[in-house]
Amino acid sequence: MMIRHIKYLALVGVCCLFACNKQLDLSPTDDIIDPERTFRNVADLNGGLLGAYTELTYNTIYSVSLVTDECTLPSENGTGGGVATYRWQIDPSSTTITASFGEYYITIDRANRVLAAANRITAKGDSIVLKQQYQGEALALRAYCHFQLLQSYAEAYEPAAMGVPFMDTSKIGFPARNTFGEVIAAIEKDLQTASTLIPADADDDTRITLPAVAAIRARVALYAKKWDDAITYSTEAINALPLADKGDFAGIWKDTKTSEVIWKLKQVAGSSDDLIGSIYFNRRVALYVPSFELINLFDKANDVRYPAYIQFDDTRGSGNSEYLVNKYAGNSSGTRGLADIKLFRTGEMYLIRAEALAEKNRVADGGTDLNDLRAARINGYTSETFTDKDALITAVYTERFKELAFEGQRMFDLRRRSLPVTRNPEDAVNALGAVLLKPGQKGYVFPIPDAETKANKNMKQNPGY
Repeated sequence: MMIRHIKYLALVGVCCLFACNKQLDLSPTDDIIDPERTFRNVADLNGGLLGAYTELTYNTIYSVSLVTDECTLPSENGTGGGVATYRWQIDPSSTTITASFGEYYITIDRANRVLAAANRITAKGDSIVLKQQYQGEALALRAYCHFQLLQSYAEAYEPAAMGVPFMDTSKIGFPARNTFGEVIAAIEKDLQTASTLIPADADDDTRITLPAVAAIRARVALYAKKWDDAITYSTEAINALPLADKGDFAGIWKDTKTSEVIWKLKQVAGSSDDLIGSIYFNRRVALYVPSFELINLFDKANDVRYPAYIQFDDTRGSGNSEYLVNKYAGNSSGTRGLADIKLFRTGEMYLIRAEALAEKNRVADGGTDLNDLRAARINGYTSETFTDKDALITAVYTERFKELAFEGQRMFDLRRRSLPVTRNPEDAVNALGAVLLKPGQKGYVFPIPDAETKANKNMKQNPGY
């Protein structure tokens, strides 16, 4: 990412020098991009929107894998990358844990520039629908990024808790933190408007479509504890894209199948450091590997998720891990570690609906959803009967751990119910005692970046830092 930004700034610098040499009459501006000249038609709006999408990366997935019980640090990893974060030696200067803060706000700023320009551009004919679509996507993208920020940096998932600044315009200033409830309300408003602007026939899963809007709304509702909304929107997403067949499931992670993928980030070959798979395995070295806690949850012989997510290789030599994260290995015929990042899948929607139904004391209906998901993943699965709400929610949480492993959800699931991060002894050999992370301790809530609190006089740090 740093290399990409340096290249971008260097390009801007070259352009500026060229402009000076040509004695161009440029009006002064505090912005890198002059919106009046950059956005002149609907096609330009699309270009700006694509620029916003491309800022999204795997930062949240990486940080969540490091701080939770998903992964362990193998002895063969001598790179030092992410080790302090894995050991919960976290503070506001820990860029590994805070990188997503800048990522999401840059994306929000770019979306806001598109939205501002759209208000100035007149569309005609077929371009009217396209303009509305781009506005809807920009609003939904802005909502998604604000929600991702809440997951990582909100003081707590409660209405009055400190959230993050909600930015609906592109400007330089000193924004204070809105409450969690205020940001949720603004997110919901953006998503509602987006649902009226994006056309029903938009079906590119690398962009935000109506099913993607529904999926975002379902996840937001889960965190806001709006159970009826969570049921409504997860159902909408489920109806749009059914679960993958068992035979197709592995292909989702090899990017040969698109079943149940609601929204993904398309990845292309480039620097190996930019590949999502490289955060787990790079240059023949296992950097972070699946925890035994996670491995032992799977029915290894029958669960199609197990080989799709985890690779067992006992030929790697003495001292090296026999288990590897296989989820982002990519297509075997291409670059190792090159895989699209799946942001929303139908499997998650079943789990959201099951949990929301449990909270509504509709235990039988919620149990049906959980059993349906398991039946789609496990050969010869026999349905389980749940006797009460708590038993079903516990089962849903266990299933979320398996289904959504290495997808950036585990830490936030634990936070939703104030559960600690626990590591089994066999997973903590190189953790230097980092085996229990409780609510209120450093690292349980991510810190606001040190650079942000120093630059913004109105930005308050999270408690404990």
